[in-house]
Amino acid sequence: MKVFLPAIAGLVPPRMVQAVSEFMEFCYLVRRSQIDEVVLRKIDAAVQRFHDAREIFREEGIRTDFCLPRQHSITHYRQQIQMFGAPNGLCSSITESKHIKAVKQPWRRSNRNQPLGQMLLTNQRLDKLAALRVELDSRGMLKSASGNPTSTRSSRPFIPPSPPPREILENDADDSVDQEDVEGITSEGDVRLPKRPGMTFTCVMSLACGLTDVLHLVPGYPKHIPSLAHHLQVPKLEQHIRRFLYDQLNPDSDIFGMDVELDACPTIPLTLRLKSFHSAAATYHAPSDLSGIGGMHREHIRASPMWQRSFPRYDCVFVERDPDEEGFRALGVAQVLIFFSFKYDGITYPCALVRWFETYGDTPCPLTGMWRVQPDIDGQGVRVCSVIHIDSILRAAHLIGVYGKDFIPHNLRHYHSLSAFKLYYVNKYADHHSHEIAF
Repeated sequence: MKVFLPAIAGLVPPRMVQAVSEFMEFCYLVRRSQIDEVVLRKIDAAVQRFHDAREIFREEGIRTDFCLPRQHSITHYRQQIQMFGAPNGLCSSITESKHIKAVKQPWRRSNRNQPLGQMLLTNQRLDKLAALRVELDSRGMLKSASGNPTSTRSSRPFIPPSPPPREILENDADDSVDQEDVEGITSEGDVRLPKRPGMTFTCVMSLACGLTDVLHLVPGYPKHIPSLAHHLQVPKLEQHIRRFLYDQLNPDSDIFGMDVELDACPTIPLTLRLKSFHSAAATYHAPSDLSGIGGMHREHIRASPMWQRSFPRYDCVFVERDPDEEGFRALGVAQVLIFFSFKYDGITYPCALVRWFETYGDTPCPLTGMWRVQPDIDGQGVRVCSVIHIDSILRAAHLIGVYGKDFIPHNLRHYHSLSAFKLYYVNKYADHHSHEIAF
């Protein structure tokens, strides 16, 4: 469901795309943990639009009728919600809960890098432990519910061995998990940098390895602005930092640092040192998703030239821009090139160098219901970049290219997708929190 809609857009009749979009809209609305009258009206409208658009399947001869139990059941959701409250995940597929234990939970225990083998091994070990527990219980070698041993031959209870620690491939232990629920936190959310700076990677030729490319870790990124600007191929990095400082030192100004003359911006001392990072942890309130007691959810935003030591990864983020607007109109979309921090006049500023996307059109796509963005390019044909405070980052964003009617070349790598298209969908179906904020 997360990627199906953009994949079929342009390949099937528009009304089919609209029918799938309205059905997904219904699914995400009823999945919310809190449903009020406004959401109920949206559910009714989505169901009606879906019933109107699905007639295309009858007109094209794909279906002769719509006597389908699940499609019929969506007409009863409003009444059931009013009687019993938000379903919050309850649906007609509840009998497929085994999929959670067999696939989803093993995947969360893996390190997300080629996880299939790790998932199979986890299931194999769990099956063996279950069989061993049954065997030991049949012989009376386990404790009973009262705590007394069920056999006199052994008073020691069986304790399953702890799983081996997962291999940590990033520079921080916390970075091994992309998403997780957070217990005991009830704040609105924030973004924080790791404790240790990131490592850089170099690729060299090694005779001992048969003249093959070998990755070597370098202690860290350049610590001064000119060398870091050269390393990132962003020659205006110093100007971006100075304009950023103008915004931080003049929060009540009506003019943003990007529009201010550079001479009016603070100067940066030559002794200014930067600490660079490969990731940041975003914690936000997402009760409709897998979250902790306070409804908090944590995910890691990556900006790494060699993630998992295999390919570059530069995630996109939602940036808070206009607090007076709602939904996507209050947000901007940018791609993080690097996280860094520096100290100026005794104050430490955690920042991110981002590359901007601009909104395409004033309304979402009429077929998919998703907003579209395009790379923001200045008058010289260069991508617009700037430095922002990490407190303005809300969470990660998922962009999917607008593919059109042509098929994607087989040689296109996934890590080139954020630079290979002229237009992108802002995927509000990436998770339920995205659906609530990117409407």
